[in-house]
Amino acid sequence: MKIVKTGEAEASGLRERLCRRGEWDQEEVEREVKDILREVRRRGDQALIDFTFRFDGYRLEPAQLRVREEEIRAAYGEVRTEEIEALREACERIEAFHAGQGKSSWFAPGEREILGQIERPLRRIGIYVPGGKASYPSSVLMNAVPARVAGVEEIAMCTPAAPDLCISPWVLVAADMAGIREIYRVGGAQAIGALAYGTDTIPAVDKIVGPGNIYVAVAKQMVFGRVDIDMVAGPSEVLVYAEEGADPCLIAADLLSQAEHDERAYVLVVTPSALLAEAVCREVERQVQDLPRSSIVSKCLEDNGYILICGDRKEGVEWINAVAPEHLELMVEDPWPLVGSIRNAGAIFLGAFSPEVLGDYLAGPSHVLPTGGTARFSSPLGVDDFRKRSSLVFHSREALRNLGPSAIRLARLEGLEAHARAVEMRMRMEK
Repeated sequence: MKIVKTGEAEASGLRERLCRRGEWDQEEVEREVKDILREVRRRGDQALIDFTFRFDGYRLEPAQLRVREEEIRAAYGEVRTEEIEALREACERIEAFHAGQGKSSWFAPGEREILGQIERPLRRIGIYVPGGKASYPSSVLMNAVPARVAGVEEIAMCTPAAPDLCISPWVLVAADMAGIREIYRVGGAQAIGALAYGTDTIPAVDKIVGPGNIYVAVAKQMVFGRVDIDMVAGPSEVLVYAEEGADPCLIAADLLSQAEHDERAYVLVVTPSALLAEAVCREVERQVQDLPRSSIVSKCLEDNGYILICGDRKEGVEWINAVAPEHLELMVEDPWPLVGSIRNAGAIFLGAFSPEVLGDYLAGPSHVLPTGGTARFSSPLGVDDFRKRSSLVFHSREALRNLGPSAIRLARLEGLEAHARAVEMRMRMEK
């Protein structure tokens, strides 16, 4: 990891780079994804089968696109009891947390009028779960459980299979626990196209959520407008703010837990203590040696691992809010007074015993968080992301006569005569 001090030229360059980390050149990817989406829209299931063979190396029959119920039941036999219990505990904690979210419909009766808001769940959503050789049951739970709590009627899941056509049994068990009844063996941009446009096998959805590679991310961008999406997720990132007295071993462990996600992940420390910065650097070098994914971790640390030595806590907070990290850990003796100063962060983990890893799996809040600096204007995935609102307006004759003159003036001020006449016509009515 590289140590940088604020006030140095390198620090200003680092800040600019971090603030622009969500930008990437995607022109070539956009061209490829556009072609994929066009083919899925035109040829439906056959395009899914062809692209699966082209990109994943195995050919599906149309009947194999959807995972059968007996495959889901069989998955329970491949998962150890303690693993099922861990998934169930995570599912229950995620559900309990999200049960406290979301507002109900409301009405505000006034004099001769009623205004209000009607809130309803989306009818059908799609979840993308990365797959193939990898297994991410936590991603299933973190996306599906908030949707179920919101009242979504239908949840469809797309995930790529392994070359033997099998899907991770942990993913299947998690999907079953989360109430997902439709699971499809299809991945990549073609899966996003299927969820957005629909095929003979996969009915279209109203919203698509879930992480994926750059092709999945670009595909989600391109179908936005046809359907809603959660966000365009980038590489994982963590920023640890630590002061003297923090344990460098724990800080290093948390940095490495994010670095093993992806070579493009960002792992950052901001601290006013030069001694702590050096200690963390040494600990990272020591702990990385025996990690199974040490090559990925080392590449991440080389490209995107930084320890910034700031002047004081105030300057540290300024850096935090400028970077707007996905995950923020506050490794200080009393973190609570700091929380009020944090404007931009996807999730905030307070103290030495709240590692970000708990947030990944079963703390309760969804681990679907804004990345790439978008925590400046975005929020974690939650119940509200799966609900929509309709405004409700009722006016009596008397209320219309009271409001009508101002409405007519405003309509004519904007040059919209038909608007004005629509109100005048009602004001002239006797009954």
